[in-house]
Amino acid sequence: MKNTISYLTLSLLCASQLHAQTAADSAYVRDHYEKTEVAIPMRDGKKLFTAIYSPKDKSKKYPVLLNRTPYTVSPYGQNDYKKSLGNFPAMMREGYIFVYQDVRGKWMSEGDFEDIRPTTHSKDKKAIDESTDTYDALDWLQKNLKNYNGKAGLYGISYPGFYSTVGLVKTHPSLKAVSPQAPVTDWYIGDDFHHNGVLFLQDAFTFMSTFGVPRPKPITPDQFKSKIQIKEADKYNFFLEAGTARELKEKYFGDSVQFWNDLFKHPDYDDFWKSRVITNSLQEVKPAVMVVGGFFDAEDAYGTFKTYQSIEDKSKKNNSILVAGPWYHGGWVRAEGNYLGDIQFEKKTSITYQEQFEQPFFKYHLKGEGNFAPSEANIFVSGTNEWKHFEQWPPKNTETKKLYFQPQGKLGFDKVQRTDSWDEYVTDPNKPVPHQGGLIQNRTREYMVDDQRFAASRPDVMVYQTEPLTEDLTIVGPIKNFLKVSSTGTDADYVVKLIDVYPNDAPSYQGKTMAGYQMMVRGEIMAGKYRNGFEKAQPLTPGMVEKVNFEMPDVAHTFKKGHRIMVQVQNSWFPLAERNPQVFLAPYTATKADFRKATQRIFHDVNNATYIEFAVLQD
Repeated sequence: MKNTISYLTLSLLCASQLHAQTAADSAYVRDHYEKTEVAIPMRDGKKLFTAIYSPKDKSKKYPVLLNRTPYTVSPYGQNDYKKSLGNFPAMMREGYIFVYQDVRGKWMSEGDFEDIRPTTHSKDKKAIDESTDTYDALDWLQKNLKNYNGKAGLYGISYPGFYSTVGLVKTHPSLKAVSPQAPVTDWYIGDDFHHNGVLFLQDAFTFMSTFGVPRPKPITPDQFKSKIQIKEADKYNFFLEAGTARELKEKYFGDSVQFWNDLFKHPDYDDFWKSRVITNSLQEVKPAVMVVGGFFDAEDAYGTFKTYQSIEDKSKKNNSILVAGPWYHGGWVRAEGNYLGDIQFEKKTSITYQEQFEQPFFKYHLKGEGNFAPSEANIFVSGTNEWKHFEQWPPKNTETKKLYFQPQGKLGFDKVQRTDSWDEYVTDPNKPVPHQGGLIQNRTREYMVDDQRFAASRPDVMVYQTEPLTEDLTIVGPIKNFLKVSSTGTDADYVVKLIDVYPNDAPSYQGKTMAGYQMMVRGEIMAGKYRNGFEKAQPLTPGMVEKVNFEMPDVAHTFKKGHRIMVQVQNSWFPLAERNPQVFLAPYTATKADFRKATQRIFHDVNNATYIEFAVLQD
């Protein structure tokens, strides 16, 4: 009872402190900034709604920090102010001209909205894309703002991260510093709504049921009402009963949600999707760039590393750095970053990021103040819970290792020498493996590190693990999966999860039993139909051994001495990912009636080795 009271007292105290801080921040905005609202004309005549917060102190000039967003610049009204400015309150106390803009076709901006609008290479001077809109906005600001020092920065998290990246194409001369943070990069291969050709059902449906509903005209959020309301708490059951993407569309969307229509028109990785990959256009990056992301980001971990990699590969004269930590989506500015779910990181990693990276990055490049000379790659390694700094990412000083699947659920660094070794199990789309344990009300951000014992106990999840490690082993960079599989069906998806198994004598942490904990370090899914390329779906041949190879986004994690490395393989991840009917059909045509059981095999013999490959950091 004493502990309960203490916890309740602490919670109330924290809530009180947060309320007081929010009130103080809100007062600071009003006391130190004046707000103006303008409609900035673009080159085609459309006007984009823009809110500008300028410091009241006119004794000096200030740089611009621009945030372009599809999520609204609210509150609207000359006398209605944001409660804080910038990514976190300390930024607004540094003194910037904060500019927020509704992107084309969203909220109070004119024009038509298009998801991740393709970059145009047209010579037509009135042709528009998100890069030209960014250019035109910055050009107007340069010509019309008072007390502006002529240097601009661009930043954003998630979708606004995409709108940050586009500023690196057809760059306005005033743009000196850009920070894409968890940026949307490729909505087919690895960000948000698809992973390796598989629809992330729950996120896509939930998000598009509001975001994707068209607006009739420029409106403020208080005027918007979505007719799609899902009241059922148990989302596993809701999506189980609802069926497939096709059936959800027919019941809830019809033809009203453009994104859902596009899914059906473009099931394969065609030019529709490829044209929307902004990283294809990063050949001449001129501003300083700081790409930021979280290793445990449930939405855009892929985009973080692909954006940084693309700048490094395509723009040889770039000035870019990478900062990646143990964060959920936006966690570097939305929490202290000392834990996620049951996993403790022992340090306030987000505070370190804010104080040592974001603040000095913009201060140095936009104000010419301070000394900002970070390493190329600034990485927090979970497990050992320490920051490391590298000359490149992935680091140079690594050794490539392969972990082979073996009989009796073993995992080792040696290939099996037998010629007849496999595991066999039955999968049923009507009883899919959940992506997290317990009642699934929402897709949690914590599922990225959750204890996987709830899945390990199922007969349709194959489990392989090493013996306890005799020394620490730090894995850095992407994980490559090389599966040798067969199915009695003509289609299947494959989920691979890399897991850190805590020893049975692991100490409890703040009352949480950690003995035997199975922490997911990385998980990813792959559509078997796209094993030979995402441009064309191909059926599996029943009973034939098939290669299913795919890459998982980067990790930075130490498996400590005494821990085990585990790999789990399963064929569903629900309702996170849409179920595969296990019958080859044209994508997005399946209904529940098409679902079939199938017998799956995972091979681990001398001729058909299944393994994962990764880089191990060498001290």
